[in-house]
Amino acid sequence: MLKDKSVDELRKLLSDKDAYNQLLFSLDQVKIQDNVRDELRKETLQLARENLDQEPRILELRNQCRIIRTTELAAAQEKLDELQRKKEEILRFYSPAMLLQRLQDEMNKTDEESESLQRQLLEKEIDLSTFVPKYKKLRVTYHRQALTHLAAKASSV
Repeated sequence: MLKDKSVDELRKLLSDKDAYNQLLFSLDQVKIQDNVRDELRKETLQLARENLDQEPRILELRNQCRIIRTTELAAAQEKLDELQRKKEEILRFYSPAMLLQRLQDEMNKTDEESESLQRQLLEKEIDLSTFVPKYKKLRVTYHRQALTHLAAKASSV
């Protein structure tokens, strides 16, 4: 296109800004580029409007998420705390020290029962035929508990 121009016309294009712009904007490639730019601008504006139209919905959803997060989180945290308390309680209940203590308590109870049974025999509240099997059973239980207690203490040391 510039090949067809004379030297004077080319000098005029270099010196006259309006003539240069007129030539530039008459080119098909520039027209296409301008059209594409205009279309992109229109699409961008349309997307911006759509985004702005969605803003109240987005804010509402964000608020709902915040509410759900805080209420569900609070409930879940409360449940977690409760479960942790139960876990600690169970761990305390089944701790070696607690199991040893309960076994010791059972030993003491069995020993007291056998002593009580012995007193009943001495005070003639029960006869010998009733005393012997009950006393034997209590003493076997006591010694089994004592051996278990002793073994548990030895293994925990």
